Amino acid sequence: MPNPKHILVIRFSAMGDVAMTVPVLRALTEQYPELKITVVTKFFFNPFFKDLENVEVYSADLKGKHKGVYGLYKLSNELKAKRFDAVADLHNVLRSKILKFFFTGKNVIQIDKGRAEKKALVSGKRFQQLKTTHQRYADVFNNLGYPIDLSNPSFPKKVDLTSKLNAFISNKEHKTIGVAPFAAHKSKMYPLHQMEDVITELSKDYNIILFGGGKEEIKTLDQFEAKYKNVRSVAGKLNLDEELALISNLDVMLSMDSGNGHLAAMFGIKVITIWGATHPYAGFAPFNQPKDYALVADRKQYPLIPTSVYGNKFPEGYENAAGSISVDAVVTKIKEICGLSKTK
Repeated sequence: MPNPKHILVIRFSAMGDVAMTVPVLRALTEQYPELKITVVTKFFFNPFFKDLENVEVYSADLKGKHKGVYGLYKLSNELKAKRFDAVADLHNVLRSKILKFFFTGKNVIQIDKGRAEKKALVSGKRFQQLKTTHQRYADVFNNLGYPIDLSNPSFPKKVDLTSKLNAFISNKEHKTIGVAPFAAHKSKMYPLHQMEDVITELSKDYNIILFGGGKEEIKTLDQFEAKYKNVRSVAGKLNLDEELALISNLDVMLSMDSGNGHLAAMFGIKVITIWGATHPYAGFAPFNQPKDYALVADRKQYPLIPTSVYGNKFPEGYENAAGSISVDAVVTKIKEICGLSKTK
């Protein structure tokens, strides 16, 4: 069977998982410039893909016209009009399986999520680095006839900032650090009082831009902004395109095991991640980051880590495991990587 010329890529959610497809698709389309890609995903994620050559995004309205089995049938007919000849399912969930059912006769390859390996990791049977999600994505394309080399990646240029976005950078002579202190589960978060100590220390020498969303997160980040010099919060003030533009201009992003780290990694930004009840061994570390950029909880104090792949399951007492990482360790790592002012 000849290699496909047009591949439909399925990845509906979550934000970090969708963002992780971007460096893989960039490498794929750079190494195979004749290949056409259509990505079907949620409308909200469209800005992730806007600068990729030969990549078109098709928005799936999974809560509206594409909801349920009949909605997915309608979506399949709309996608067939794109005349793709193979399917790369990077999600491999019930919804994507139903959608693929309607693509009879197409060459379909789905991601191997390594569920057995991950179960062994979180059960404590095997504590070792598993294949990264980026490589699992790349394996799908390899099975479609397009092996990808991820070892020498390229990244997009910084986005030129508007006057509105420049206003979030307090001191142009200082480097700028993004801080994204929240995650979907408490067990993945650095305790906020310790994060405030980190912000207090870093704001003396750097611009700090805070990222988050949701009513309570906005309230907390606004309080930090009001309290400290050189600290600005974008939460609730910018759309996704604008946030991505700012992220592309960071010197370092400090993130939990969460989506903002992956957004920064899309641009080749240095990303320091803090890990609580989860662990980078599960394969979800941001793209192309050195191992020592991942600050992990103390496994002597919390020997069951990782307690789950996604941070949604943890024993009593593990919700603050990330707090075993000292404030000094976080600050020192950032200063080691970032250095001081741009003028020095």
